[in-house]
Amino acid sequence: MKRELFKTADGSMTIHLPEIDEQYHSKHGAFQEAKHVFIKMGLQHLINRNENQPISILEIGFGTGLNCLLTFFEAQKSNLNIDYVGIEAYPVSLNEWKAMDYGNLLNVEGATTIYNKIHQIEWEKKIGIETSFLLKKEEKKFEAITDDSVYNLIYFDAFGARVQPELWTETIFELMYKALKTKGVLVTYAAKGSVRRAMKAVGFSVERLEGPPGKREMLRATK
Repeated sequence: MKRELFKTADGSMTIHLPEIDEQYHSKHGAFQEAKHVFIKMGLQHLINRNENQPISILEIGFGTGLNCLLTFFEAQKSNLNIDYVGIEAYPVSLNEWKAMDYGNLLNVEGATTIYNKIHQIEWEKKIGIETSFLLKKEEKKFEAITDDSVYNLIYFDAFGARVQPELWTETIFELMYKALKTKGVLVTYAAKGSVRRAMKAVGFSVERLEGPPGKREMLRATK
């Protein structure tokens, strides 16, 4: 499927898929969406809950690596140990992730080095980006996840239900529920009633929260 670069409203780049009219991140701001949905409502929520270290994170839709990059620097601020697994069925190319230029846009010392390292490390191996941040990138479809009570936090960042409804069903959320530890949390930009009902049907306690720019609501589900 053809992929094109697209500048979002906050100046950060994303990838646009013209055939299905879908983006990897919100057109209203890739950085703003990631920081609000996954960092503020996900990672910071766990920190505020005094979660024990290390925090184990599963990202559903590793994509451009933006969520991983932001998580790395947020964890550095709080002296957190992170064990991060990113699932991606169709990895972005070298030219694509370099064009995103997220390291430079983040405007934090060392961000470009870390962003490059995130993308350059070998797939299917757990590697230390630094001693406090372990990363494993897995190339597979979400349906193939078989983890049981492994993660504290899931970033559910799949393409929207409009274009891939099969990724927002009870079948998928059963896998997510199983993968989380007790009291583990899943956050997503989605807020559709059908998604919320699917989460509840498999046992999640679901909250509707303020959404990122351009979106009224988002969901947070707790096991």
